[in-house]
Amino acid sequence: MLHLRLITPADTTDEAVRLIERTTGTAHLAVVPGAARAPRGDVVMCDVAREAADGLLDDLRALGLDRTGSIAVENIDLSLSERADRAEQDAPGEAADAVLWEQLTDATHEESTLSATYVAFITLATMIAACGVVLDNAILIVGAMAVGPEFGPLAGFCTALVRRAPRLALRALIALLVGFAAAMAATVGFSYFMDAMNLFSDDALRAERPNTNFIYRPDWFSFVVAVLAGAAGTLSLTSAKSGALVGVAISVTTVPAAANAAVAFSYAEYKQAWGSTEQLLLNLLGIVLAGTATLLVQKALWAGQRRRAAKAERG
Repeated sequence: MLHLRLITPADTTDEAVRLIERTTGTAHLAVVPGAARAPRGDVVMCDVAREAADGLLDDLRALGLDRTGSIAVENIDLSLSERADRAEQDAPGEAADAVLWEQLTDATHEESTLSATYVAFITLATMIAACGVVLDNAILIVGAMAVGPEFGPLAGFCTALVRRAPRLALRALIALLVGFAAAMAATVGFSYFMDAMNLFSDDALRAERPNTNFIYRPDWFSFVVAVLAGAAGTLSLTSAKSGALVGVAISVTTVPAAANAAVAFSYAEYKQAWGSTEQLLLNLLGIVLAGTATLLVQKALWAGQRRRAAKAERG
């Protein structure tokens, strides 16, 4: 269940309440007239089943409450209420399949912001991966994958394509390009420093490296895994399964490929650098294609579910 807290202008409150009462899957409606001060208006609260929330939010935005008042949504971790149980049973579809598009857009907008923290995380992840490729250490590679924050902008780009939001797409693309460019440039400098300290060497990079040589040898399996990971990552975001997202992060060779390319470039190993760059681009392409396709399928399925539910209510 989700909890909605609205601030509504007095002349809009009755219509907002009617929308809530008309929506199958709502419970615990409360209205506090004149309680809001900034902006002035009434406070309306209710609980709504996750699978009914997206349609209700669309209707409330159509009233202009996002401009004249406020719409806040919170997750309810525990609700001991028979009314809430009935609301969830009556709402069409399953909560795990529901997509809150406004919530997804807001979350990916934040994750797609080019911030100092984002650049720091992707740079540190790339440096950890650089140590992993030189040492041929798979544990360090997995750790770098888990630290890397690049799936946020990728998910933001997919969401922007589906929702036709050019500003979000541009923001996500800038975060990806600038983030990886800064991380790879810093890792080149890091590689020079480690070489000066006799911790990195050209011989270690040129060695067979059975645990990590896949990073600069892209093949169709790389693309297949990226596609599967992109679909899984998108599903984890839309269903709020953060644990699954961690698994996705350690499934795709993006940060390690960027790291291998940077280290190889510092040693003028351009064949490895190009192979790693191909691996990076192949993974990014696979994730974007799969993520976008997954969102489009979810959008179509849920739209059909809502149409069937509306038809059943009229009939």
